Amino acid sequence: MIQLPKRFAWLTKEPGPKMLLSALELFGVAETVGAGDNPEIMAWAREVGVAYARDATPWCGLFMAVVAKRAGKPVVASPLWALSWATPLWALSWAKWGVPSLVPSLGDVLVFSRTGGGHVGLYVAEDETAYYVLGGNQGDKVSIARVSKRAFVGARRFYSVGVPANVRPVRISANGALETKLS
Repeated sequence: MIQLPKRFAWLTKEPGPKMLLSALELFGVAETVGAGDNPEIMAWAREVGVAYARDATPWCGLFMAVVAKRAGKPVVASPLWALSWATPLWALSWAKWGVPSLVPSLGDVLVFSRTGGGHVGLYVAEDETAYYVLGGNQGDKVSIARVSKRAFVGARRFYSVGVPANVRPVRISANGALETKLS
């Protein structure tokens, strides 16, 4: 059973979207502290067919790629000018994946800018100033983090056969500080 924070326990009862369900199965996976690497995170790279150095390297894009693949969605393709190792690890590549979502909603891929690059994760909820994002490498683990809307680049989605009925904006009250350790 997934051990989500009480505030987000309702997510375990959501019937979809598939990417959200795939991501929830990985909740809590964390980097190995020190010189070692978490074998599970390293296996994700092999699963999606990318070269990956170690779990201390930013892995939010890797997390998103494995979630997409396990949900039966295409993995993002990087720009032609990017080096092959950047596919699909570059978080900002996800801003071109699927189709735009004009109203960010449950399970949408959210892309953010940050110093030195970007961040990518899945929409869980929002308050007035932030999105609650289920993503990898948030505090060095798969978690739900509160990310400022000021860093928001865009929301994307990919559905082959219609949008699931439970895909909707989820509004909650603000709770806690903004996450600053994202990559």
